[in-house]
Amino acid sequence: MENILWGLFFLASGIQFTYLLIVFGRFAFFYKNQPEEELEPKPAGVSIIIAAKNEASHLKDLIPLLMQQQYPAFELVIVNDRSVDESEALLRKFSQEYANFRTVNIRYTPAHVTSKKYALTLGIKVSQYDIVLLTDADCRPVSPYWIKRMSAPIRNENKIFALGHGSYLALPGLLNRIIQFETLLTAIYYFSFGYWKSPFMGVGRNLCYRKDFFMEKKAFNSLWHIEGGDDDLFVNKYATSYNTSIVAHPDSITVSEPKTNFKDYFSQKRRHYHAGKYYRSRDKLKVGLYSLSHLVFWLSAAGIVILARSWEPIALVFGLVLFRATIQYFIIHEARKKLEGKGKVIWTMFFDLMYMVYFWVLGTQGYLSKTVKWK
Repeated sequence: MENILWGLFFLASGIQFTYLLIVFGRFAFFYKNQPEEELEPKPAGVSIIIAAKNEASHLKDLIPLLMQQQYPAFELVIVNDRSVDESEALLRKFSQEYANFRTVNIRYTPAHVTSKKYALTLGIKVSQYDIVLLTDADCRPVSPYWIKRMSAPIRNENKIFALGHGSYLALPGLLNRIIQFETLLTAIYYFSFGYWKSPFMGVGRNLCYRKDFFMEKKAFNSLWHIEGGDDDLFVNKYATSYNTSIVAHPDSITVSEPKTNFKDYFSQKRRHYHAGKYYRSRDKLKVGLYSLSHLVFWLSAAGIVILARSWEPIALVFGLVLFRATIQYFIIHEARKKLEGKGKVIWTMFFDLMYMVYFWVLGTQGYLSKTVKWK
C-alpha cells in the first residue's frame, strides 16, 4: 500500500510542479504588460454591451462611470431584460442625457433560448461598432483606460478575442477570501494557457470580440440550450492560438460585487461548473489533469503520513508540500501583480486545500446537474 501511495504522490507532484513552474510560471514571471499606446486620430469604435435584469441600483452608478472612459469613439448599449424594477425609466432618463447611450427593452424571451444569450445577442445586433466589449451591471472598470486597453489587441493586432480579468471587491470575511483566491487562480489558469497560445475560456465580466465574427458564427449557435456559457463556452468553441490575445494590465480589469453568503456563492459556482462539461475534450484535460493531480497530491500525502513508521517519510512529504506551497505563493504573488497591480496574498496553502474540497464537491454537482439559472 505504501509503495502505491508513494508512486501516486510522486506522479501527482511531478504534474503539479509542471503546471506551476512551466504553465503558470511562464505567465507569472515572464509576461510583459502592454506598452503605453498612442491612439491614432480616429481609432476604431467600441460598443460596450451589458445585459441587465432588475439592476437599476447598479446601473444608476455604472452608466455615468462608463461615460467617463477616455476613449474617443464608443457607445454604451444596455439590454433591459424583462426588468420589473425602475430600470426602464432610469434608462430612458440616461438616453436623454448621453448621445452615445442606447437601450434595448426585452418584453419576453423565446422558449428555445436562454435569457442572457438572447439579451446579449440583441444588444450586439443593434450595436454600432464592430468591436464589442462585454461586462456585467455589477462590474466597474478600475481605470478610465479600460476600453483602450481591452480593445487594443483587436484594433492593433487584428485579433478576434481579447480576454480580460474580472476581479471581485475585497470585503471582510472568510467567504470573500475564498472568492478572491478562486477568482485569481481561475485567471491564472486561462491567462497562462492563453499566453501559451492555447486559450480555452474567458469571463463575461471582461471580454472583447468582433461583432462581425459573432454574427458570422450565428451568435450562440449550438449553445442556446445551455444556461450560462455566453462567455467561456463561446470563447472555448472559437478561440485559437491565432485569433486570441490576453490583456493583463491593472488598467484593463473590472471589479464586481461578490456574493456575501455561501448559498448564493455555491449556486453561482455550480452554474459555472455546469458550463465546464461542454468544453472541448482537450480543454477538459487541461483543467482536469491539474485538478486530479491536486487531489491525488494531498490524499496520497495524507495517506503516507498516516501509515509512516518513522519520521523520514513524513519529513520528505512535508518538505515537498512546503516546497510546492512556496512555489505556488510566488506564482500567485507575481501573477496578481501582472493582473491587478498588487501582489500581496496570504494563506495560500490553506485556501489551496479549501479550493480542492469545494472544486470537487461543487464541480461534481454542477457537472451532474441538468438545469441551472441565470436570474
